[in-house]
Amino acid sequence: MKTPQLQLQLRPRPLFVLLFSSTFLHSMLAVHYALSPTPATQPAPTDGSDFIRTSCNATLYPDICYTSLAGYSTSVQQNPARLATAAIALTLSKVKRVAVYVSNLSRQADYGADPRAAAAIHDCFSNFGDAVDEIHGSLKQMRQLGSSAVHSGSKASFRFQMSNVQTWMSAALTDEDTCTDGFEDVPEGKVKKEVCDRATYVKKLTSNALALVNTYADKEINL
Repeated sequence: MKTPQLQLQLRPRPLFVLLFSSTFLHSMLAVHYALSPTPATQPAPTDGSDFIRTSCNATLYPDICYTSLAGYSTSVQQNPARLATAAIALTLSKVKRVAVYVSNLSRQADYGADPRAAAAIHDCFSNFGDAVDEIHGSLKQMRQLGSSAVHSGSKASFRFQMSNVQTWMSAALTDEDTCTDGFEDVPEGKVKKEVCDRATYVKKLTSNALALVNTYADKEINL
């Protein structure tokens, strides 16, 4: 007599069981990777804003320095040469505006009632014309410069070129001072106030740019 063999019949699993199993597996894997230790990641690079703020602390007018240059943070990053160049370029654009303003005043000055004001405006126009040339020369020199000049061993060349930049920026600052000094004997009035206010502002920009140039030069020469 044969014993009946037990036959197992595999029934197909319902679809929802398969979906549940797959979902459960993915959930467990997600938890596993979430709890697993991950290697340390590098901090995200900053855009240079902190560098500009810190660098501006070396200037006479740090607040004006930072607010005027903060917009260059992406291009400057943490490069002192780029920061000094940006400061000079910004100063040049502002000085040009004042020069144009004074030029327009000088055409009308001779028709004014006060000859002292007319003389001061003409002198100021000449001063700002010189300042534009000097700052432009500084910007051109800075753009030709690169840290490669120092790293390749030509410190003497770098020092000479930076000396030119420092000399021209100092001369521009002197010209701007001379402009405002020329108005000391001019009676108070709208024209005097406008010229002196604009000249005083660009003097601060020029002073800040010169300070950033000095910081960059000192750093590179003492490497």
